[in-house]
Amino acid sequence: MILCCGEALIDMLPRDTPAGEQAFAPYAGGAVFNTAIALGRLGAPSGYLGGLSKDLFGTLLAEALSASHVDHSLCPRSARPTTLAFVTLTNGHAKYAFYDENTAGRMLSSEDLPALDDSITALFFGGISLVSEPQADSYALLCDRAGDLPVMIDPNIRPGFITDEARYRARLERMLARADIVKLSDEDMDWLGTSADTLLRDGTSVVLVTRGADGVDIVSRDGTRKVAARRVEVVDTVGAGDTFNAGFLAGLYRAGLLTRARLAAAVSDDLAEAADLGVRAAAVTVSRAGANSPWEHEL
Repeated sequence: MILCCGEALIDMLPRDTPAGEQAFAPYAGGAVFNTAIALGRLGAPSGYLGGLSKDLFGTLLAEALSASHVDHSLCPRSARPTTLAFVTLTNGHAKYAFYDENTAGRMLSSEDLPALDDSITALFFGGISLVSEPQADSYALLCDRAGDLPVMIDPNIRPGFITDEARYRARLERMLARADIVKLSDEDMDWLGTSADTLLRDGTSVVLVTRGADGVDIVSRDGTRKVAARRVEVVDTVGAGDTFNAGFLAGLYRAGLLTRARLAAAVSDDLAEAADLGVRAAAVTVSRAGANSPWEHEL
């Protein structure tokens, strides 16, 4: 299975009550959680690793994973609370306020990490779980232990959430140096002071550069290939990038390319087909409220 390692949380999404009052409704979410869910719905063998609470919200997260055919048997469960993210939307674009102190996810320790046995075929890391400690250090350690497993990373950098920039940069650079697939926005690359060519030179096989409505650039040793975005009426962008990640991984899985050797030798046509699946899946997600990724039959 493709093991997605990182945060699961409750997105508190803005809603209007029948009385006209503003309110927040709880929805299962989190960047890495969303990717695991989307993978499961697209028919790829999907697993999730993160600390889950035994509280009401943790139960909601576990049930959502099971409903989308995501294996969460490796998740440590604790009595600590679930991370909450209150979301505000401006012209469909999401901003987040996180409540994450001493939560089940954040307190994931190195002792909670599983052995990477033959059931695991690839690892995915990303999101705020690479920022907040101790979980960030635990995921970095798991990345170090990846061995010959292919690794994808989407840091989805939020500078305002980073409290120790030097430590975060050092950790992320260490993980990026091990990654076979890296997805970055223009803003991510500017903040890191890197480029797709630099990442390739340092050992990455595929760099995905997302450009919003202009689609995505696939950069590999076979050159650069552009994949256009789908034009849809956007309800909100919550979970769009996470769904793209899942679609790309699912496309690689379907094509038999999800190994380190095959990624290193992959040609642009094969990579573009996987990216197109990601783009098509993300287009469905942005066309409806919240991180509600499509099932395979919806594509």
